[in-house]
Amino acid sequence: MAEQLRFSEQLWAAGEGVYREILAHPFLQGLTDGTLPHTAFRHFVVQDSHYLRDYARALAVCGAKAPTEEDVRAFVEDAAGALTAEQGMHADFLDLLGPEEASAEVLPTTRAYTSYLLATVYGGSFAEGLAAVLPCYWIYARVGAELLAKSSPDPLFARWIAAYGDEEFQGVVRRVLELTDRIGAALSAAERRRAAEHFALTSRYEWMFWDAAWRGERWPV
Repeated sequence: MAEQLRFSEQLWAAGEGVYREILAHPFLQGLTDGTLPHTAFRHFVVQDSHYLRDYARALAVCGAKAPTEEDVRAFVEDAAGALTAEQGMHADFLDLLGPEEASAEVLPTTRAYTSYLLATVYGGSFAEGLAAVLPCYWIYARVGAELLAKSSPDPLFARWIAAYGDEEFQGVVRRVLELTDRIGAALSAAERRRAAEHFALTSRYEWMFWDAAWRGERWPV
């Protein structure tokens, strides 16, 4: 009988095609070659600030359902880190880009993504919630590592790339993946499939988030 995939491998397989599309997206291409309009980057930063507030809440709920005290503590720290990023790095970016859109409303893709995350972590099992929040950890780490080798001629973009490509963030993601494989070993095939569906869907939201910034998404009415 073939050896079962590790849970993290099964999840990544569910979203790998989306990840390849993310790397090819003109938003990320523009980050590395320096051609991304600053208006698109501002859009991304503003919406990411809104996103991270709800992502922190989602991580806190994951922490409440986590299997060990150490896992609880780690998710609480990650939730606090998400808020720190929103308040620190994003505020610095907006100071450089111009603060006029700092209070912009939450736009459709951001609202849809965070609503799905919160519904899943509150209503689903720990494994489902973990799978839903995992793409934001893992895809950003993979993108950061991929882009770090290229960096960017634009110092603003280079700073963003460095934040997600550095070893500290990569270490956080490795810890979450170790937890993923640990809990995955005890899941049924049906539970793993449900979790993989959540992972695939929030991976798509990751692509949509960058695409929304590239398009300058607004509410249509």
